[in-house]
Amino acid sequence: METRYRHLRIERAGKVAHLILNRPDILNAVHQAAAIEVEAAARALGADPELRLIAIRGAGRAFCTGMDLKALAAGHVDMRYFRIWEDALRCFETMDKLVLCLIHGHAIGGGLQLALACDIRVATTDASLAVPAIKEGLIPGLGTFRLARFIGLGRAKRMILSGDSVTGAEALEIGLVDHLVSAADMVPEFEALIENYMAVNSEGCRLSKQALRECFDLGYEAFLERYMELQEQAFGSKDFAEAMTAYRAKRAPNWG
Repeated sequence: METRYRHLRIERAGKVAHLILNRPDILNAVHQAAAIEVEAAARALGADPELRLIAIRGAGRAFCTGMDLKALAAGHVDMRYFRIWEDALRCFETMDKLVLCLIHGHAIGGGLQLALACDIRVATTDASLAVPAIKEGLIPGLGTFRLARFIGLGRAKRMILSGDSVTGAEALEIGLVDHLVSAADMVPEFEALIENYMAVNSEGCRLSKQALRECFDLGYEAFLERYMELQEQAFGSKDFAEAMTAYRAKRAPNWG
């Protein structure tokens, strides 16, 4: 039986699962209970062998505005929140599925950190992205770890130490997002991108995600051995066999 959540929804479509943050009245801000649900959903989706792609978006007018500041100011958020949230993000980052997100309205603080843990970020041109935790006297989570890997240390310092925002269009220019969609048709355009990624979503594709995750952390010799290990898995996979069959038949592969 599908787990029921109060603060998010899961919608399945074949091998794709849509995770929809569902606190639209407060722009999908995340309090402690919501963080627990996101972490539980990430683990459940990551463990599902039938899924190949997770698509994350927010209900209503925004993707996610990060930590619920009203809950924080009321003393309803404690240090456990930060570990729970980071565990959820790491699960998305490391799972054997492609993870895409659609950013509209605002991706602020933990919302942008969630997007950084995804493999592919899609944004509307007018979206607003920022990590303003310094304005609350806090550190913006492992945005301090991930952000520079996408946009460079200098730009990451500017965003984190100023708390200033960038638009979706600016985010594309600096490598913070990967695709732009129109605000009017963002969902169907996002669905089209999901179809494009599913068309190449073989085991080799998902193993490539694992290799890329380690590319900044290993020296050449260690990375070469890791690559050989992953390539052996890809070379022996059913998806590779299907790719070769499709090539000989001059048709598109069917990943099953």
